Amino acid sequence: MDPRALLIESFEAAVAAADPARVLAALLPDHREIAGYRRTLVVGAGKAAASMAAALEAHWPAEASLEGLVVTRYGHGLDCRRIDVIEAGHPVPDSAGEEAARTILERCSQLGAADLLVVLVSGGASSLLALPVDAVAMADLKALTQALLASGAPIQDMNVVRKHLSMIQGGRLAQATRARVLALVISDVAGDDISAIGSGPCAPDPSTYQDALAVLRRYRVDPPASIAEHLRRGAAGAIGETPKPGDAFFARVDNRVIASAAASLAAAAQCFAAAGVRPVVLGDTITGEARDVAQVHAAIAAELDIRGECSFGPGFRRPLALISGGECTVTIGEGGGRGGRCCEFLLALAVAAPEQGLWAIAADTDGIDGSETNAGAVLTPDARQRARLKGVEAGRCLEAHDSYSFFESTGDLLVTGPTRTNVNDYRALLLP
Repeated sequence: MDPRALLIESFEAAVAAADPARVLAALLPDHREIAGYRRTLVVGAGKAAASMAAALEAHWPAEASLEGLVVTRYGHGLDCRRIDVIEAGHPVPDSAGEEAARTILERCSQLGAADLLVVLVSGGASSLLALPVDAVAMADLKALTQALLASGAPIQDMNVVRKHLSMIQGGRLAQATRARVLALVISDVAGDDISAIGSGPCAPDPSTYQDALAVLRRYRVDPPASIAEHLRRGAAGAIGETPKPGDAFFARVDNRVIASAAASLAAAAQCFAAAGVRPVVLGDTITGEARDVAQVHAAIAAELDIRGECSFGPGFRRPLALISGGECTVTIGEGGGRGGRCCEFLLALAVAAPEQGLWAIAADTDGIDGSETNAGAVLTPDARQRARLKGVEAGRCLEAHDSYSFFESTGDLLVTGPTRTNVNDYRALLLP
C-alpha cells in the first residue's frame, strides 16, 4: 500500500462524485416537459456555476429554447455555447459580481408564467451573486465580508447576515419572477440546508434581521454604519423581511440538491474499501475550529494505538481510514496568517499526535484552501522532522496560523487547480 497515493486517490473519488457532468443530467426535466415551456432562462452563481452550465447545455435538446448567464470565481470559467459565463470576486465580492447579479435579477423579472427559470447554485454564490440593497454600498459589503471571514463565524451564520443585506438572496430571486423555478444545488453546507447554500436565492429564509444582528454581536463584528442602520431598521419592522416558509410563490419553486458531501464521502469510503482499508465515516457535518477538530481526530487515533481498537466497536482496527467532511473555521485575529482551514487542521494534527505515525489528507473539494492556490495538503509521519531540517517549526507555524509555509517547506501541498465543484472540505486519516 502506498499511503500517499491512496489518500490522494480517495480525494479524487470524492471530487468526482460531485462532478456536475456526472450528476446534473438525472435531475433535469425530460424533453417533453422542456418542450412545453415558451422560454428557458438559466442563471446561477458559485464555484461550480460554469461546469453546471456546461453539463446542462450538453443534455439540453438542441431545438429547445435556452439562454442564460452564470457567474463564477475568477479562473473557474468555461466556454459555453448558449449560456454566458462571467467571472467575479470570491470570497470578497466585487463590482463584476454586483453587475452580473443585477443583470440576472432584471432578466428573471421579465419571465412569465409560461417560462422556466433554471437556477444553478453552488458554494461561493453568496459572494459571487452579491447585490446589496440600495442603502448599502458595495465597499461596505466588502468590508463586512472581510470582517466576517476573519471572525471565525461559520458559513451558515455569515449567510444569515448577507441574506438581510441582499436584493437577490434569501429567496428574493425566486420572488422576483413569475416563471416556474427549478433550482439545482450543489451543497457545501453541513446538513444540506437549502436556505444556507449560496445564501438560498430560491429558498425560504427562516432567519430574521434580529438573527443577523445577533451574529454580529456573537462574533464581535463591528459593521459599517450603513449596514448597522439597515439591520436595525429591519429589526424594528421598518423594512420588509426576507421571504419565509409558507409564502405562496414557493409553490412554483423546486429546489433539488444534486451533489453533497455525504455522497462524496461515500465515494471515498469505497475507494479505501477497495484497497483493503476499512473506512469509518465520522460524518459530513463536522465543524468547529480546525485545530479543535484535529484534536478529536488525534484522540481517536491515540485510542487505536493504546487499546488496539477504538470505541466505534469490534473490528475497528488497523488498517483503518477515518473520513470526515464539513467546513471548519480558523479564527485569525489581528496577527494575520497564511493558509486555509484544511492545512491548519493537518498542522494541528501533526502537533497533537507527533508519535502516532499518522498519514492524512485534508483538502477543499473546490481546489482552493483559503486564499492560496493549493487545495490542501498531505500529512506524512515524518513531516515535522523534514520541516525542521528546513528550519521550520510546526508549533510556531500553528501559533501564527502559517500552515501554508509548513507544508510548502515539506513539499506536501496538494495543488489541483479549480475543480469547478464544491461540496466542502474532505479529510481522511489513514492508519496503515
